[in-house]
Amino acid sequence: MIKQLDIIRKTRTAILNLISDMTIEELNKIPAGFNNNIIWNVAHLVAAQDNIFYVKAGLPLKNISQQYFDSYKPGSKPERALSGKEFEEIKSLLFSSVDKLEEDIELKIFSDYTPWKTRYGFDMESINDGLTLLPFHDGLHFGYIMALKRVLRSEV
Repeated sequence: MIKQLDIIRKTRTAILNLISDMTIEELNKIPAGFNNNIIWNVAHLVAAQDNIFYVKAGLPLKNISQQYFDSYKPGSKPERALSGKEFEEIKSLLFSSVDKLEEDIELKIFSDYTPWKTRYGFDMESINDGLTLLPFHDGLHFGYIMALKRVLRSEV
């Protein structure tokens, strides 16, 4: 468990390092050929995490509101440009949500995990499967963020 959480934290740190030189305007921009932006991808990581662990265990969202979840769940897309302050809150959630997840794993609150199949064909049967999926998921979005940045910087 500790290894997977460490991978998640390091991936999220790498994402923030990758975009640290970008303006809020760049982070909000949706390039041609894409249906979301960098901010959506970063915020989506937290929404997906709460879904994979809390919702699928029959628990309420833990780190975010229903409105946040609805704005960044799979299939959603950016509805408006976010401010720098709003993005700072999202960046903070990237790590506080992992800290909370670690606490809740230690408290063993995930006892009623509902089996499900991801869109990638993974069978999810326990919290341990979630801990395997989340680094893959975060890495996938890291790749999207890299592509978005490359396209945005080539447009200049």
